[in-house]
Amino acid sequence: MVLARNVFGLAGWSGSGKTTLMARLIPALSARGLSVATVKHAHHAFDIDQPGKDSYVHRMAGAQEVLVASANRWALMHENRGGPEPTLADLLSKLSPVDLILVEGFKRDAHPKLEVHRPSNGKAPLWPGDPRIVAVASDADVPDCPLPVLDLKDVDTIADLILRVTGVGG
Repeated sequence: MVLARNVFGLAGWSGSGKTTLMARLIPALSARGLSVATVKHAHHAFDIDQPGKDSYVHRMAGAQEVLVASANRWALMHENRGGPEPTLADLLSKLSPVDLILVEGFKRDAHPKLEVHRPSNGKAPLWPGDPRIVAVASDADVPDCPLPVLDLKDVDTIADLILRVTGVGG
């Protein structure tokens, strides 16, 4: 399935710096006047709710969805209750319209991606097996890589690449 044109991912192994890069890209892109949403894949059970809170009580009582709202934000929690993990396309359909959606994780999905790669992690690069990886961001040389290799700390150049690939903002 082809995802929306304004979707771009950061892929890489755990510890490569995806979240740190994401935290630097969001304000850099927002400063260019773009609205940005993010989707993060978690490989483990996670909980944004806390025991003792009313919303937690609602979920534990069996509610399929719980929406918590205040003047500052709202959050919708959906329990899969043993059902299949939602696809990236399913999750993207839940988002409000924005200029750009950055995806962290979902490294096997069919959207353009930047691989965040640190050779010091000792993990094999993803780019040889994923034609959707358009460039690599690294803190070291990446020998034999036929793709553009960007400095992991050069957020402006990485932002330029994302906007060029997605066609957003131009």
